[in-house]
Amino acid sequence: MTKETFTYEARGQILIIHLPRELDHHNCRNLRYETDLLLSENYINKVIFDFSRTEFMDSSGIGVLLNRYKQMAGSGGKVAICGAGSQVRRILTMGGVYRLIKHFDTKEAAMAD
Repeated sequence: MTKETFTYEARGQILIIHLPRELDHHNCRNLRYETDLLLSENYINKVIFDFSRTEFMDSSGIGVLLNRYKQMAGSGGKVAICGAGSQVRRILTMGGVYRLIKHFDTKEAAMAD
């Protein structure tokens, strides 16, 4: 069995984070660490979280999203979410994330905003 990891895509000043099938406390630590490095080494003004492969997320995932939102807002940047399926959308709604972070159906729509 292979360990699912995050993949990152840079498009100019946009960082797209492709999330794995499960986003939980086990892998959120790596996500925090890796994105801290990427954000400190590059001029990023928008972070897009791509949930198109994600089927499960716990409160640790909400914590990462809210932390990145605060970090980007503090530097004048933006955070967006794309591709969330119905289960993930329900968790994001219950966690209040959609009140702060814009969500889109596709990565292209998130990039265009």
